Amino acid sequence: MSDFKLRKHPELKIDGFTVLDGTVTFYSLVKAAMQRHDAREVLDFGAGRGASFHDDPSVYRRSLRDLRTTGATVTACDIDAAVMSHPCSHRQIVIEPGKPLPFADQSFDLIVTDHTFEHIEHPVALSKELIRVLKPSGYICARTPNRYGYVSVGAGLVPNRMHGSVLRSVQSDRAGQDIFPTFYRLNSVSQVRKAFAGCEVMHYHDSAEPAYYFGSALLYKMLLKLHRLLPDAMATSVCFFIRKPA
Repeated sequence: MSDFKLRKHPELKIDGFTVLDGTVTFYSLVKAAMQRHDAREVLDFGAGRGASFHDDPSVYRRSLRDLRTTGATVTACDIDAAVMSHPCSHRQIVIEPGKPLPFADQSFDLIVTDHTFEHIEHPVALSKELIRVLKPSGYICARTPNRYGYVSVGAGLVPNRMHGSVLRSVQSDRAGQDIFPTFYRLNSVSQVRKAFAGCEVMHYHDSAEPAYYFGSALLYKMLLKLHRLLPDAMATSVCFFIRKPA
C-alpha cells in the first residue's frame, strides 16, 4: 500500500479500505435490500471470475461482496467461462450473448450486477430478460461508471482494442482476463429509466476515491479534490436499485 495513501487515509490500517469506499457503500445497500426483503435466490449477473473478491485484501469488504452470508443461494453467470471459478456462489453458469437467460420466469428475489451495464450492447433486450427472471417486488442492484463522468468519457475516446494496454498502464494490477469491450448504452439515469420502463428506478451518484491515478500521489490528491467538486451529473459512478412492480 502506498505511503501517501496511508498518510491521506490512516483508516486504511484498520482493514484496507477508506471512508470513501464506494464498494462498501454499494454492497451495504445490496445486503440491506436482501435482508429487508428476505431474498433467498440471488443472481450475480456478469460475475466474471470474482476477481475483486479473489484479490481484495479487506476482510470486511469481502464479507460484503459474499452474498451467501445472508443465507441466500447465489447463482453466478457470465458469458466468460471464467465464471466457473467464481469463489462466492453456489452455482455457476456460462450464458450465451444475445440469447435468453437460461432461467425460468421469476426465478430470483434479487439480481446484483456490478460494473456490467457498461459492457451491454443491447440494453432493451437485456432489461427484458432481467425483469423476466426477477420475482415481483424484487430488486436489480447495479453499479456502473456514469456515462458523463470523466472515466467513461475518457474510455469512450479510446478504441476497445486499446483498452487493455491503457488500463494496465493506469492500474498495473489489472489482469487481462478482466478487461472487456465497453458500449456505455446503459450508464445514465435516462438510459436506465427508458430500458426499465414500468419499474421503480432509484439511484445515487458516487464519486468515491480515485481509481485511475498512475500511482502518482500528486494526481491522486488532485482527483480527490476534483471528486468533491463534481456535480452529480458528472460523478464517476452511478448506482441503481431497480424494483419490479408487485
